[in-house]
Parts: sequence; structure tokens; C-alpha cells
Amino acid sequence: MSKPIDSQVKVVYGRLWRYVTPHKLVGFIAFAAMIMTALVEAQLLTLLKPLTDEVLVAKQLETHRWIPYAFFAVFILRGLAGLATEASLGWIGRQVISDLRQQVFGKLLTIPTRFFDSQAAGPLLSRMSYNVEMVAESVTSVVTIAVRDVITVFVAFAVMIYQSPRLTVFVAILFPVVAVLIRLLGVAFRRYSSRIQDSVGAVTQVTDEVVRGNWVVKAFGGYDYERERFNHSDNLNRKQNLKLINVRALGVAATQIIFGFGIALVIYFAARDSLQNDLSAGQFIVFFSAMMWMLQPVRRITNVNATLQRGVAGADSLFQIIDEEDEVDSGKLVKDRVKGDVLFDHVSFSYDGDGGPVLNDIRIEIPAGSTLAIVGHSGSGKSTLASLLPRFYDVESGVIRLDGIALSEYTLASLRNNISVVSQDVTLFNDSIRANLTYGGDYTEEEVIAAAEAAHVMDFVRELPHGLDTAVGERGSLLSGGQRQRIAIGRALLKNAPVLILDEATSALDSHSERHIQDALNALMKDRTTLVIAHRLSTVEKADRIIVLDAGRIVEAGTHAELLAQNGHYAGLYRMQFSDEKQDE
Repeated sequence: MSKPIDSQVKVVYGRLWRYVTPHKLVGFIAFAAMIMTALVEAQLLTLLKPLTDEVLVAKQLETHRWIPYAFFAVFILRGLAGLATEASLGWIGRQVISDLRQQVFGKLLTIPTRFFDSQAAGPLLSRMSYNVEMVAESVTSVVTIAVRDVITVFVAFAVMIYQSPRLTVFVAILFPVVAVLIRLLGVAFRRYSSRIQDSVGAVTQVTDEVVRGNWVVKAFGGYDYERERFNHSDNLNRKQNLKLINVRALGVAATQIIFGFGIALVIYFAARDSLQNDLSAGQFIVFFSAMMWMLQPVRRITNVNATLQRGVAGADSLFQIIDEEDEVDSGKLVKDRVKGDVLFDHVSFSYDGDGGPVLNDIRIEIPAGSTLAIVGHSGSGKSTLASLLPRFYDVESGVIRLDGIALSEYTLASLRNNISVVSQDVTLFNDSIRANLTYGGDYTEEEVIAAAEAAHVMDFVRELPHGLDTAVGERGSLLSGGQRQRIAIGRALLKNAPVLILDEATSALDSHSERHIQDALNALMKDRTTLVIAHRLSTVEKADRIIVLDAGRIVEAGTHAELLAQNGHYAGLYRMQFSDEKQDE
């Protein structure tokens, strides 16, 4: 089982390495600095022999004079080499993080909407924060250990062989045992690292939901429920981390025991060689110091598997996003402004899963400049139908045409530039009111003010100390629902696209505001192709045509008066709403 895992590690890490190779110059500096560090530390060991034999034992005055300066010079070189190593590797690590984050974020911008339907926000945020940091740590740590520590081990071996080849043999026979141990631990490191990253995503998800839904938590007394959810996710994360820590500790302990056995053998045979005058005190000190100097790099080499596997698991989760297919954008046609003739020609659609078709054999003609109202019970497919026009989803069968041309023939940018959308789930960004109004476009101050006036945004903006430059907060949290809705409508007014989708555009407005907005919408809808989705049928009475959806099919179509006269689904919905409104009064 370890074979495919090792193969996957090579593939993922090889791919990750492509993010490092563009920074060859800085990498060369780091490489040279790490080699220098190992050689300087080896020089430090060689100074122990004259210090022991000539100064401490033979009491030679001449050696006593120069050797302190030699030690001082070695430590200066060691400090400079360490500085160059840490600075250059740190720079590469942060660059890798930046490159990966930018690539993942860029993919999130172009990935199909279906992807987000099946992905929770928490794990995605965790990948962008926690996982990418693990990747950078993996790159810098593994490079450091692969170069500096491996060179240190070889240099230490060279020093030991030079001092006593016979004693070196007792240390060398231990390394195959350590190599087998590292290989066995690697499987466990990868498994627990992947689980830890998943559990961090779960912790992030629960926290994100509590932050965003804190009103609901407080209003419905969900404190204990949320604590239980968080504690469960946090305990899972803690347990997986403890398992990783225990495996790592086991590896360190096993390595220490193995080398402890080797050290015991070395001391035993070194004592025998010393009695036979085959080994001086200085040689033994240098040999023993080289052996002890080697222990720390070997320990890091043992532990690097945990860091490597964490980085590979993190990189794999990021590459899964990067490897997702982009939205299909094979069209070549670019139109600055379309007329607005829309045809849904026997369109069927279903989401992923076993839920069955959401839309079934829909055929609608919407002449340019006309208004189509789409009504029906919740879950009948109204919003889904509208979402197919800007190609947030692609149809499964049939075709949608704009000005007689299939949507797939247009570039996505050209198609969406000709469509404005206002939905009931208003999305505002944590920026100013002005930035949210002008989002995605470049408009003059006069155009911004005119759209804000038409959408009655200025009604409340004039009362704000910073006017249009007032921050709206995360997701518009500093504004009321009606104010957020007006900004969304103002954004659509400002875009001035020939095709307009209004998905419950007045749902968050009070009656007074709705009347103002409806006037603005009526002016906006003039000479524009408009799809209006509304639960309140009073807002669609003037539509040129109304269709009634039920279970993904068109069951009725006509004007308001025609549908009332048919006394069918629409008439039933109208009477039900009229009765409810009377009761509310």
C-alpha cells in the first residue's frame, strides 16, 4: 500500500516544486549558504582536536593564542551563513504561498457555479489559509533538511572516518534501520496530516456560520447546539493532532534508542582503542562531537516526513481546486449591445444528484423589450430558469438563444455584459456604497448619482456622514435589508444592460420603498427584455406575459387578465395571496 502513496507523494511534490524553480537565483543563495553552514560547523569540530590535545593536554602556548580567534571567526561565518539561509528560504516560502493563493483564488473566480453548490465555505477558506501555510513550511523545511542536514550528516561522517574508520562502522550500520523507520512513519504522517486539514476546515466552517448567523443563534437560543458542534469539530482536530504528535514522538524516541545503542558501542570500543594508544583524547572528542552533531540533523530527517506529508496533503487539496475545469467559454461572438430577443427552446435541466429534472421541456419566446413574469410555488424552478440565461449553469438539453444565436456562441464576458441581475439574496462587498454601485464598471460621478437617485439609494445616503463613501460592512451588515436591496437595484440601473433579471428584487423593501423602487424598475424595464420572478403577484400584473411553473413545467401562460379568466393555477395563487393580504390588514 505504501507504493502508490509514495508515487502520489512524488507526483504532488514534483508539481509543487515547479512553484520553487522560478526563483533559482534566491534558491542558489540559499543552497550555497546551507553548504557553507555545514562546512563551517565541520570546521568547528576540527578545532576541538588542537584545543584538547595541544591546549588542554600538552599546554602549548602558541595554540592557546590563536585558537580563540579561530573559534570566533567560525561563529561569525556560521551566523552569516544562517542569516542568508533563513532569509532566502523565507522569501521563497512566502513567494510560493503568494503564487499558490493567487492561482487558487483565480480558479475560484472562473470555476463553474456547480462547484460551489457542493462545497462548504469553511473547508475552502481553510485551504486558502491553513493548508497553504503547510505547503510553504513543507517547501522550506524539506529544502533545508535535504541540503543542509544531509550535507551535515555526510560531513560529520567524513570527520568521523578521518578520526577513526573502525568506530565509524558501528554508527554506519544503524542508518538502514533508521531509513526503514522513516519509511514506516511516513504512511502514518500522511494519513493524519490529511485528516487534520479536513478537521481544520470543519472548525472554520462552524465558526464562519456562527459569525454570519449570530442573530439566528441568539434569537433561537442555539448556544448549546453550536457549542456542541464546535466542540465536536475541535475535539476531532485535537485528537488527530495528538495522533500525529504521538507518531512523531515515537519516531524520535525510536531514533534516539537506536543511536543510543550505537553510542554505547562507540564508547566501549573507543575506550579499548584509547587503552591501546590507537586513539588520542583529541581524536575521541572530535569523533564523539561529530557523532553527537549528526544526531540533531538525523532527528530532523526523521521528522521531516511529517512536514513533507503535511505539505503534500495540503498541496494535493489545493491542486484539486486548481485542476477543476473552468466554465466552458468556447464562444467567439462579442456584441457590445444585443437587441434582447430571448428564446428558451425545449430546455431541460437538473442539478447533480438523484433529485430528478428541475426544468423539463421549457419553451418560451421573449421578444426584445418585453417583460416576462415567472410565478409558481417555491421549488418550481423559477430562479433556476433565470440562472440559465447568463449561463451560471448550462442546459442539459435544448438550447437558449439570444437574438437568434445560441448562448454558447457568445463569449461569457460578452453575454454577461448584456445582462443585469438583481436577486433577493443581495451580495454586497465589504467596501463603500459607491464601490458596490459601480462594481465591475467604470462610471462618471453623474452616472453614479443618477442611478443612486433612481434606486432611492440617495434617500438614506444623504443622512450618512460619509455619503456614498460610507462602508457597508461585511455582506452589507451595517445596512438594513431594504437599503441593501436598493444598492443592488442601483447597481443594475447603472449597468444599463439590455436584458434584465429581477429575482424577487423588491422582496426586502417595505411598502413605501417598494412603490418608489417599482417606479424606478418600470422606467428601467422600458424597452428592455426583462425576466421578473416574484412571489407577490401584485408586482407582475403589468407584465406582457406571465408563465406559471409547477414541478419544472410550464402549466399556464398568458396575461394577468387571461390567467385570472382561466381560473387555474395562477388564479388560485392570486386568490390565496389576496386572502392573506386581507388577513394581514
